[in-house]
Amino acid sequence: MPEMKKERSEAILAIRGLQKSFGETAVLRDISLSVEPGNVVSIIGPSGSGKSTLLRCASFLETADGGDILYDGQYALRDGVYASKGDLNRFRTLFGMVFQSFNLFPHYSVMKNICEPPVLRGKDREETREKAVELLRKMGLEGKENAYPCQLSGGQQQRVAIARALALEPEILYFDEPTSALDPELTGEVLKVIRQLADDHMTMVVVTHEMPFARAVSNRVIFMDGGYIVEEGHPEEVFGDPKQERTKQFLANYNR
Repeated sequence: MPEMKKERSEAILAIRGLQKSFGETAVLRDISLSVEPGNVVSIIGPSGSGKSTLLRCASFLETADGGDILYDGQYALRDGVYASKGDLNRFRTLFGMVFQSFNLFPHYSVMKNICEPPVLRGKDREETREKAVELLRKMGLEGKENAYPCQLSGGQQQRVAIARALALEPEILYFDEPTSALDPELTGEVLKVIRQLADDHMTMVVVTHEMPFARAVSNRVIFMDGGYIVEEGHPEEVFGDPKQERTKQFLANYNR
């Protein structure tokens, strides 16, 4: 079992040489990246490039085959060996996840969807409820506390999912294609919320196909293809002056 050695690091998340295959198919090939506090990192690329798998490995929803994952300088994965179950549970308190399919509990009210995860982690129920009311106000969902997911639009459901993730008070938020299930009008609602979180210096990693959004909001953009990081840099560099031919092809096709 890897020791819980703390390394000097300003990054909330550091990934080094991450590998993941499904059977004979390599999905992540030697992926390395870091995410500093307050930064927004957007991950773009064609379908099947490994973007979502990268997020799922970072959040322990998939088991990586090799490499390192560090949170706040501590190893969750070291040379392909995971930390203890207790340590992984502690690392899970550091991040929140927002999925493309919302993943709300259909039989819970909006309020219960938001409050139940923090309460299960030992948070005070009344304090959690007060925070949930504030989060719903911030999401533009006042008065929806007693509604059920089936009574909400897709954009409203995704904003509830964001509030639920924020109620856990994570250090970093992961978004896996948060608007892919939404029509353009509802997409705008959700992107507005994420922009506000960026303005509030929430640390985020966003897998997205919304190129103007990624260009406007990100501190860094990563372009993936074939399981590799092909190019990364400041948004104006990646979008305005890409260095790799594959990046140029992808952006040209996307902008047609």
